[in-house]
Amino acid sequence: METSLKNRLTFGPLMLLGLFLLLWLDHAVQQWTLPYVHAGTHAVGIGGVGLLVLLVGIAPLATRELAQLFAAEKVRPYRTVSGVGSALLIVHAFLTQFAEFRPYATSSLAFIIVFVMLLAALLRALDKQTQEAIHGMAGTVLATLYLGGLAWFLMALRVKTALNDDGAIKFQGKMMTVLMILLVVKFTDIGAYFGGRALGKHKLIFWLSPGKTWEGLICGMIVAGFVGMICAGYIQQLAWPMGFMFGVIIGGVGQLGDLLESLMKRDAEVKDSGRLVPGFGGILDIIDSPLLAAPFAYLVFSIL
Repeated sequence: METSLKNRLTFGPLMLLGLFLLLWLDHAVQQWTLPYVHAGTHAVGIGGVGLLVLLVGIAPLATRELAQLFAAEKVRPYRTVSGVGSALLIVHAFLTQFAEFRPYATSSLAFIIVFVMLLAALLRALDKQTQEAIHGMAGTVLATLYLGGLAWFLMALRVKTALNDDGAIKFQGKMMTVLMILLVVKFTDIGAYFGGRALGKHKLIFWLSPGKTWEGLICGMIVAGFVGMICAGYIQQLAWPMGFMFGVIIGGVGQLGDLLESLMKRDAEVKDSGRLVPGFGGILDIIDSPLLAAPFAYLVFSIL
């Protein structure tokens, strides 16, 4: 058996097991805290604890990999500052579910972004060096927004609760909503891979990702549509036709996320962002598609 495939079959189920344990934790905490957190007159509990643990846990690892990619262009972000900034953005999104925090949400979000930029500048000044100061500041802010900013939408979607004018719940984020995004983007990859192998003739972007084809992309998006349609049955606010459209849109956006990381990896002249997970590459190789899909998913569910 090919080593890469063997590693995928070994580490893939282990990652899925860890993910489902976090999903259970997330659901359990929300059920335990139902009496303590309300949206209007509805008991909603504290959502997103499992997702918070996951995202904050991988933020330092992803920041390290992203910094290594940036180093190809001599852009060296401050990893600690970026990692802390990303974690703060994720925690900020988590806190938006509490009514006591919402009056301060906008100002604190702006403060985190400015704080990251100023702290990077301060650290450069403490080194008594001006060379590449702009690179350091820009790289730190970009790494923070790429990881923490995109993850903010994923967390915000999980804890979001919207009420109608009559006080009924219009939308309530669930772990199934987040899981739906993950399943859609990953099944897009699977459909694109097998569809491309069976039917692929026309290269999608040959100079960037020579293995991807238009036929594979179309097959992947169709598969994503059916996955979205199936998942829609578990989300109260989403009818199955909308689920199919959601799957197609988010699946396509997820492929853009994969191409975006490919662009950075080509620039850095590396095949994978890291070697943390054998058979899969680095953390960025795993989370690139869901991260970019998260803002679009948040927008879709906001306008339903």
